[in-house]
Amino acid sequence: MTEILIVDFLLVLFIFLRILAMMISAPVLGHNSIPVLVKVSLSLVIAYITFLTIDKTKIVFDVNMISIFTNAIAELVTGFMMGFALNFVFYGISYAGHLIGYDMGLMFADILNPMQNIQNNVVGELIYYASMMIFFLINGHHHLITAVVSSFSIVPIGKFTATQPLMILMVRYSFAVFTIALKIAAPIVASFFLIHIAEGIISRVIPNIQIFFISQPAKIGLGFLMISMLIPIYVYAIKNLLSGYETQLSEIIRAMSV
Repeated sequence: MTEILIVDFLLVLFIFLRILAMMISAPVLGHNSIPVLVKVSLSLVIAYITFLTIDKTKIVFDVNMISIFTNAIAELVTGFMMGFALNFVFYGISYAGHLIGYDMGLMFADILNPMQNIQNNVVGELIYYASMMIFFLINGHHHLITAVVSSFSIVPIGKFTATQPLMILMVRYSFAVFTIALKIAAPIVASFFLIHIAEGIISRVIPNIQIFFISQPAKIGLGFLMISMLIPIYVYAIKNLLSGYETQLSEIIRAMSV
């Protein structure tokens, strides 16, 4: 009887560690404004519910210190990989806003992004927090919790392996940061490229004109005007990017089980 209780306790502990690692590494659920006690309590509740629903007959592990330690590390890494993969999407969105703000001349108006602990301009923060709102509207947090619970049937406890397909996927998703940024920022960046060409032509034709004092306010106003016109397109694009993360997450989980 005592051995059964110990095994059940270790099962709940391993499930809890995977869910907690996902909760901490995920970009929205892992924010510093959410108290640690809330994250731990929520992870513990989800872990207990998961323990009651999964098939425990297929889970076998040795009850010794080495096995407990290695399984705990494997669960932490598994949960961390699942939560951290979503950060690439938000990094790309934030970097796109940074490119747009830089072209608008807002590179000196940097503010702190408390979610990522980096400096970003106003446009980058605007797009970043808009993407967070879209994430909640499409129930992205539900997808994260559902995925980590479902992962126990694909990647059993203590069975995580750093396979080559997993490493290839992580490299591909990290490279997608620049692809996402360029896709989002391309319309405005291309428009401002034409404005920069016009500035160069005007400064050569009229050397005495202070082109910077004329073009800078115009670029800021034109930039915000274009952003307001492109809001529906940006919302649609960001929604598709975040919705596609569900497919990416399933690919990562399958790659762990290879």
